[in-house]
Amino acid sequence: MKVNITETVLRDANQSLIATRMPFSDFESILEILDQAGYYSLECWGGATFDSCLRYLNEDPWERLRKIKSKVKNTKLQMLLRGQNLLGYKHYPDDVVRKFVEHAALNGIDIFRIFDALNDFRNIQVALDEVLKQGKHAQGCICYTISPIHSIEKYTEMGKQLESMGVHSICIKDMAGIMSPKEAYELIKALKENVNVPVVLHTHSTTGLGPITYAKAIEAGCDGIDTAISSFSNGTSQPPTETLNYVIKQMGFETGLNESILKKINDYFKTIRTSYISSGLMDPYVMGTETDALIYQIPGGMLSNLISQLKSQNAIDKLEEVLTETPRVREDLGFPPLVTPMSQMVGVQAAVNVLSGERYKTISKEVKAYIKGEYGKTPGEINPELIKKVLGDTKPMTIRFADTLEPIFEKTKNDLKGLARNDEDVLSYIAFPQIAEEFFRQREERESKTVYYTITKK
Repeated sequence: MKVNITETVLRDANQSLIATRMPFSDFESILEILDQAGYYSLECWGGATFDSCLRYLNEDPWERLRKIKSKVKNTKLQMLLRGQNLLGYKHYPDDVVRKFVEHAALNGIDIFRIFDALNDFRNIQVALDEVLKQGKHAQGCICYTISPIHSIEKYTEMGKQLESMGVHSICIKDMAGIMSPKEAYELIKALKENVNVPVVLHTHSTTGLGPITYAKAIEAGCDGIDTAISSFSNGTSQPPTETLNYVIKQMGFETGLNESILKKINDYFKTIRTSYISSGLMDPYVMGTETDALIYQIPGGMLSNLISQLKSQNAIDKLEEVLTETPRVREDLGFPPLVTPMSQMVGVQAAVNVLSGERYKTISKEVKAYIKGEYGKTPGEINPELIKKVLGDTKPMTIRFADTLEPIFEKTKNDLKGLARNDEDVLSYIAFPQIAEEFFRQREERESKTVYYTITKK
């Protein structure tokens, strides 16, 4: 049996350890070697990469994807898609979701890992359908969490539901690294007994459980796992590729990975890592093992961003209080899994509760929208007092929120004439209007300067 390995250094490891601040120039020269390693796929796009490219790196995320595709000829490119949220933090109309998936496929994505933060699969149906129409691999996700209302039986039913929707594979997404080896074995075994599509496990090293959890999952028949090259592994990232490759082969399975190529990749990223540590971009906090995460269940990307936000407000001394407040907010909101955008919403609300000195003195507009039902069906019951504070006597909606949204792509495209150059620009604008508009204007300025410099040089 072969266990497929997905390498995350270009996306989730980057997102979890350095808040997605790795520019294309830092990994361009290693892409062709990554392509030779024998990975099942390279996770290189989606998640927070899109936002970060526009907001911090001054890069066009679509151009970044095309450049990666031009150098990676043999290995599938994989992205993380937030269902109806796409790569943003709210639900978009169906026409935008379909257009985004179409262009992601055209620009190089082979595998779409699609999830909904609440495991409300109504919110992944349109994206999933479009992936299938584009002839690409549709991987449906189950966001894993621990709470009084979640169980192996419930997750197994979710797996059966995803299979009935037509997914090519199922991913168990353990964002916070809280799945124990025992739970992994039992869940993977139950899914393998109840579905016929491959089952993949994604976890993080945050709590130190990751490698053992992977080993037990593979014993139970897991078809694939996510790992990060060792210099960008552990802490809030994934377990190390080389270590898991060694363990899996010792267990009698194949991975298809080339150890000498893995060493070249790791030697390259060691140097990159050193520069990030010296610049302060890689915070030592996210590189350690945090067993407290078994209590507050904060995923890696959320933790690194939370630290960054508190530092910017000179409030890093409040981190422990915010971490303590986080599970309390999560319970008030009906135990949503802490994955984007829920992780940001819960984390920000917990921080506001702590920094203001009063719980729910201020409630973010996103949390209000969640309580209204705009993000989908909540896993459990929301605190009635919180509902009353936000909605009064109004009832939360029960229909799919996207059914209330009018198509906007063509109208936005028309409005952006002279600013957006193509459909990809329009999609970037819809996802992040102010940031994308600023990026377009800076792009014009850069190109004007380049033309001027070229003319004057001649």
